[in-house]
Amino acid sequence: LLFFAGGLFFAKPMRSRGYVTMLDPFQQLYGKRMGGLLFIPALMGEMFWAAAIFSALGATISVIIDVNVNISVIISALIAILYTLVGGVYSVAYTDVVQLFCIFLGLWISVPFAMSHPAVTDIGLTAVHQVYQAPWLGSINSLDIYTWLDNFFLLTLGGIPWQAYFQRVLSSSSATYAQVLSFLAAFGCLVMAIPAVLIGAIGASTAWNQTEYGVPDPKSKREADMILPIVLQYLCPVYISFFGLGAVSAAVMSSADSSILSASSMFARNIYQLSFRQNASDREIVWVMRITVLLFGASATAMALLASSVYGLWYLSSDLVYIIIFPQLLCVLFIKGTNTYGAIAGYLFGLFLRITGGEPYLYLQPLIFYPGWYQDDNNIYVQRFPFKTLAMLTSFFTNVIVSYLAKYLFESGTLPPKLDFLDAVVARYSREHMDKTTLVKSDNIVLNELAPVNPRHSLTLSSTFTNKEAFNYVDSSPELSNTEDN
Repeated sequence: LLFFAGGLFFAKPMRSRGYVTMLDPFQQLYGKRMGGLLFIPALMGEMFWAAAIFSALGATISVIIDVNVNISVIISALIAILYTLVGGVYSVAYTDVVQLFCIFLGLWISVPFAMSHPAVTDIGLTAVHQVYQAPWLGSINSLDIYTWLDNFFLLTLGGIPWQAYFQRVLSSSSATYAQVLSFLAAFGCLVMAIPAVLIGAIGASTAWNQTEYGVPDPKSKREADMILPIVLQYLCPVYISFFGLGAVSAAVMSSADSSILSASSMFARNIYQLSFRQNASDREIVWVMRITVLLFGASATAMALLASSVYGLWYLSSDLVYIIIFPQLLCVLFIKGTNTYGAIAGYLFGLFLRITGGEPYLYLQPLIFYPGWYQDDNNIYVQRFPFKTLAMLTSFFTNVIVSYLAKYLFESGTLPPKLDFLDAVVARYSREHMDKTTLVKSDNIVLNELAPVNPRHSLTLSSTFTNKEAFNYVDSSPELSNTEDN
């Protein structure tokens, strides 16, 4: 769903405007400072995600071939970092082709072997009837429906504003192809998810006391999140287990290299080049990216080694992106008139509501108790109310309201121009926004995909960079009309 939404609404405007990274439109409209602020949740999201998948791979390898978890995490991280360091986006793109093939083959080939094991009951029967445990299709408790909806929107909409996705979109040959790529990705994700669902169903349909795993079953031992490597290890032949391990390894490498490259490319362009070294050469930028690939890769590896919950890391990776970056992306692409004041206010309000809502995985107690909260077995307060979506919507509407309020106050003369210290309204296109020609380079733009521009012959060259709204406002003033009449 997120790739369908991305292809329908986000891929074409981002690609047709010639942006290089996901943060480019923010820096172009809101300035360097706001771009730096938005880099923080984007970086944390990429690091959480890379750490989660490194940790998952380490746990999988430790189950199947009995290797120390830490060693397997370090080795897999080193491989991903090294080929990303050497080849950049080309190595990521070409290795993804091989890795996708390995994932598809490795997962699908293990399903018939696992399903035909004598300890496995028909998954169609166990889907709706209790055999070894409750039916694996499950059900949603009426008290938890809002939590499920909250997580649904978080994973669907919060999966869009990621540089790992937009680096594919923005490197496409055209905006149309970027859309097609998104739709193909949606279909591909659906196909790749089917064997994972089947393996989970097989795990819930197995009499584990008839296997070498023994009793109690993985769910009772709190190892349900490890069901993929457990099924590969105990229900498949050894050679099939290694095929499955190859699939998991390929999936991790494919995701890890993208996350690390995404974080380093955003830093090199949006922080280093556009904020500090605007005249930096391409060679210098490449070396900055290489250094940050090492630093971010090492940081993600350290987080994977220290994390107590893979699921917790994976879950948190979308939170900040969904609540902070997604509403800002909506505003910068689709809401005309938003500015830096609204963006900062929306950022702070969204972050405040997310932190005060608490987080059980971090043992962070909430400051705001929404309706339906309860206390779990570890004395941690858990919210049933969809407060994450509330925080996202609050961030979005705060951005819009504060932006238009600031625009009205400055343009009506209620506030003097000198108070526009961010140059967001009175001097919208100040030196800050124009200090690197612009963020868009002409060679990134496919001209036939751009809207036609009607030149205004009364404008000088310097005034072509003037905000259109501000220019129209000046045109309509009586003083200017009188001057033109004279």
